[in-house]
Amino acid sequence: MSDLLDTIRDLAKKTDSKILMVVLDGIGGLPLELGGDTELATAKTPNLDALARESQLGAVELVGAGITPGSGPGHLSLFGYDPLHYVVGRGALSAVGIGVKLGAGDVAVRGNFATLGADRIVDDRRAGRPSDEKNAEIVTKLKAAIADIDGTPVEIYTESEHRFVVVFRANGGPALGANLSDVDPQDTGVQPMTAVAHDDSSKKTADLVNAFVTRAEEALKGDPQVNGVLFRGYSDVPHFPSFDDAYGLKAACIASYPMYKGLASLVGMDVLTVEGHEDALDGKVQALKDNWTKYDFFYFHIKKTDSTGEDGDFHEKVHKIEIFDELLPQLLALNPDVIAIVGDHSTPSKLATHSWHPVPLLIRSAYGRKDVAVRYTEDEALRGSLGLRKGTDLMPLLMANALKLNKYGA
Repeated sequence: MSDLLDTIRDLAKKTDSKILMVVLDGIGGLPLELGGDTELATAKTPNLDALARESQLGAVELVGAGITPGSGPGHLSLFGYDPLHYVVGRGALSAVGIGVKLGAGDVAVRGNFATLGADRIVDDRRAGRPSDEKNAEIVTKLKAAIADIDGTPVEIYTESEHRFVVVFRANGGPALGANLSDVDPQDTGVQPMTAVAHDDSSKKTADLVNAFVTRAEEALKGDPQVNGVLFRGYSDVPHFPSFDDAYGLKAACIASYPMYKGLASLVGMDVLTVEGHEDALDGKVQALKDNWTKYDFFYFHIKKTDSTGEDGDFHEKVHKIEIFDELLPQLLALNPDVIAIVGDHSTPSKLATHSWHPVPLLIRSAYGRKDVAVRYTEDEALRGSLGLRKGTDLMPLLMANALKLNKYGA
């Protein structure tokens, strides 16, 4: 463990208090025009506003100043794991999240279905967000075309919408390295990149990835929408200290997307069953209510505040924020001893991608000091009493507000 996790583990004590961490994925934004309002500030959020007036606010940098976090590092930081020390690729998170077991020497990679135009130019990195049914059809087609590459077994799994997972199996042979460059350029108007190994152990993996891309484009060339694949987030089997060992908390995850369930599972949270489509919040609320007496800590994930930002849709992101605001009273009715509302990164619609901007943080407990902030927005958060914090500060703050930490030293 890191020094911080070791210290928290030594100070942690069991109490009956309950902590609810709500992660509004990609919640931080930007105004469309300089001096205007962000998506959060534009949204009508009477319930969040009322909660803010009872809370302490601040802002969080998940990795460091000017560094744009991926979802994995952002969440690790919120959970108290230094993302510069505990590193995991998105492939493993997605694989574990859909129940795929990774063996020693295997490499998992996160894939996007994409739309390629003339000369293999990326027109859409997400292929228009196809339906889950379309995703499953494409995966079936790829499985028939790519069962192995030069004797290396290849497994292909559907995730959701444009997302899929590929696992290259070592199959008892030498371990496959995961230190290679992405195929996904994370931009449009350019060609997919060629995977390049950064060390000798990853050379075979790079060859496998490049061969997969070529064979997949051949198999999908008749589809005008889904005719290419983009890869990023290679990873082998990761290992983390358990959440229970670090904090003494019995923790539950309420999420729909496999990547977030995978990350929660890797740190030892119980992943609760959520009924209904991933966009529907009713199933998440019901899972929270059904399990409220069974756990000390709940991680409650909301995805669409991020997806709409990635789509560059300012007004739809505003709408998703307002939908959460309508849901909030149901969460508060459970009377958590500590509730935190935060993001894992910013996804401004203006940029249509993740950004480096700090995310707003709200903490309400019976032990907070008076705060001047009156809304849960980026500007108000920077006026708040919590100040600008590192992401790894959040869990100790929540533990302290829940009276779950003993005094340090004599």
